[in-house]
Amino acid sequence: MNLGVNIDHIATLRQARGTTYPSVIEAALKAEKSGADSITLHLREDRRHMQDEDLYDLKPLIQTKMNLELAPTEEMIQIAIDVMPEDVCMVPERREERTTEGGLDVKGHFDSIKKASDRLAKEGIRVSLFVAPDITQIEKAVQMGVPVIEIHTGHYANLEAGQLRDKELVIIHEAINYAHKKGLIINAGHGLHYKNVQPIAAIKGIDELNIGHAIVSHALFVGWENAIREMKSLIKECSSQ
Repeated sequence: MNLGVNIDHIATLRQARGTTYPSVIEAALKAEKSGADSITLHLREDRRHMQDEDLYDLKPLIQTKMNLELAPTEEMIQIAIDVMPEDVCMVPERREERTTEGGLDVKGHFDSIKKASDRLAKEGIRVSLFVAPDITQIEKAVQMGVPVIEIHTGHYANLEAGQLRDKELVIIHEAINYAHKKGLIINAGHGLHYKNVQPIAAIKGIDELNIGHAIVSHALFVGWENAIREMKSLIKECSSQ
C-alpha cells in the first residue's frame, strides 16, 4: 500500500506569517526521500494554503507523482490542465469549512462533474473522485467512467475506538469491496493519524492512503523525515499481513 503525503499544512504554516518558509519544495523532496509514494496538495479557491505558483514550482521537481486536489470549477480545471499533474482528485469545497468535510455529491452533480472529468481525462490526467463510503455515490463514479476514487475516512477518524468506530469501519470495508469488484482503483484518506491508521491500512483493495495533517503535526516533535517513515512503517506493517 502506498503513502501519499499531503503538504498543504506546510503551506499553512508559511502563509500564517506571509514568509517564504517553510518551503513546500523542500517538504516535498524530503518526503519522497523518506518514502512518500506521491505528493498531494490542495489548491483551494480561497488560496488559504497552497498558492498557484507552488504547483508550477513543484511539478518539474517531484520525482514520484503529483496528486492535485481541487474543486470541479472552471478556474481549477484550467489550472490543472496548465500544470498537468499526474493525478487530479476532485473534492467538494465550502469556504467556511476548516478542511474538506464529506465527499462529492456525484449523484446530485453528475453532469458538471463528468464534464470536468472528461476535460481532464482528454489531457491525459488520471481523475479521482473524493467520495463518502456510500454505494450510491460509488456507483455513480463507475457510471462516470473515472478510474479512481478516494474514500473519505473522516467520519471514522472522528470516532473514538469502540463499537461506533467499528461500525464505520465495516461501512468503509463494504464500500471498498464494492468499488474493487467494479474495477476501480481505490485510495482513502482524511483525518487518519498514527493511532487510527492501521485498521484502514489492513483493508485489502486500497492502493494508497493520503495523509497530511497528522504527519505535519508529528513532525514538530520527531522531524519531518522521521514522521513520514513512522507512518509508512505503520501502513506497511498492516498492508503486508
